[in-house]
Amino acid sequence: MSQSTPTSKPQPLETVEPIGKRVLIRKDQDKKQTKSGIHLPDKIEIPTLTGRVVTVSAEVAVDEKYPIEQYDRVLFNPKDAIPVDFEGDNRLFVVPVANVVAVFRKAEG
Repeated sequence: MSQSTPTSKPQPLETVEPIGKRVLIRKDQDKKQTKSGIHLPDKIEIPTLTGRVVTVSAEVAVDEKYPIEQYDRVLFNPKDAIPVDFEGDNRLFVVPVANVVAVFRKAEG
């Protein structure tokens, strides 16, 4: 007699927490129009190097050398970024903190 096991669907991920000296970044939308108003065809991909920090690893959060916090807008080098297949549009990336090259801050008046 064969015994069947109930098939279970994989549970969707709820959170992504980077490990080590890494941050999770949601990249900004790719621009389809230049500042001067020229519309770009869909086939041309302009690398997006800016995004918002979704979360930082525990190691980065306690290290004072890295002034990066959740929700910061950052400029990053996507060379070693690892895409996270968490959302349909694949805009989430785990990025080594060394590849975050700038944090945008509001000027204090």
